[in-house]
Amino acid sequence: MATDDPTILNDPAGNGPKVSVMLVNWNTREMTLDCIRTVFAQTSDTPFEVICVDNGSHDGSAEAIAREFPQVVLMAEQENHGFALATNISVERARGKYVLLLNTDTLVLDHAIDRLVAFAERTPDAKIWGGRTLFEDRTLNPTSCWGRITPWSVTCMATGLANVFKNSAWLNPEGYGGWDRSSERTVDIVQGSFLLIEKAFWDKLGGFDPAFFMYGEEADLCARAASLGARPHMTPEATIVHFGGRSTTLFANKIVYVLGSRIGLIQRHFPIFWRPYGRFMSLFWVGWRAFVYSMFARVSKRYAGQAEQWSLAWQRRAIWRNGPPSRGAVS
Repeated sequence: MATDDPTILNDPAGNGPKVSVMLVNWNTREMTLDCIRTVFAQTSDTPFEVICVDNGSHDGSAEAIAREFPQVVLMAEQENHGFALATNISVERARGKYVLLLNTDTLVLDHAIDRLVAFAERTPDAKIWGGRTLFEDRTLNPTSCWGRITPWSVTCMATGLANVFKNSAWLNPEGYGGWDRSSERTVDIVQGSFLLIEKAFWDKLGGFDPAFFMYGEEADLCARAASLGARPHMTPEATIVHFGGRSTTLFANKIVYVLGSRIGLIQRHFPIFWRPYGRFMSLFWVGWRAFVYSMFARVSKRYAGQAEQWSLAWQRRAIWRNGPPSRGAVS
């Protein structure tokens, strides 16, 4: 018996969606429309629904989505809840066995959602699954998965070793240096841009911690999931394009959000005696770069932009030095 619910796609048996595709939009109208088009075009084997939260956009996103995709469950909010809280709100309405978190600045390639769901059913013990991401020019974007934050990884990131030795698994542990994402493996963190999880397990975890307004929420979720026995897996068979950073245009704002979120992770998941060190090294990360780029900018104007942005983030350290910035703290 075919379903009569127009919001469920590919469901001839009338069993409801297997996967709920969750989108959170904020002023990325055209990219979001492109993303949804690829979801529909590239998902053929899996019954699915699409639920989109619009976080109070002022670019006509909600109207455009409703007009072109009436089958999408659209939640047009009046304020910007941030990614974590907006996702929590939307997942409450999800009806699928699986929930797929998909960023709006992505394009689904080659039946990636079908492939990721199939991978999950082959590896049920993982509990969280992710795929491979590419940049716009189709070169590898390695940020689809990460190693967990540790005292050693904080040291490598803050001192710049991770950036200088990107291909070193030892000196770039969070970036999994030296691994080209061409093989399936267990990972610590699946990025929230393309993350699949069973809804029942999501509910058990309580979803995202809304204290993480932007960035870090999936790292916290994966850490809590690991404590309950999850072993997140990544597969290169499921591939998307992830443009990245389109909702945060000012680099200093991104620094504030990222470093605040890292300190939040340190406070939650480091052994208590390592927390002061982790927080200090996070502050050092920004302060040292602000100083160095300012010195370079005196010699060459090519560094003026970096000097300005890192210095601005350092000047705003009161906002992020104690953890994730609150909603509205960064303008």
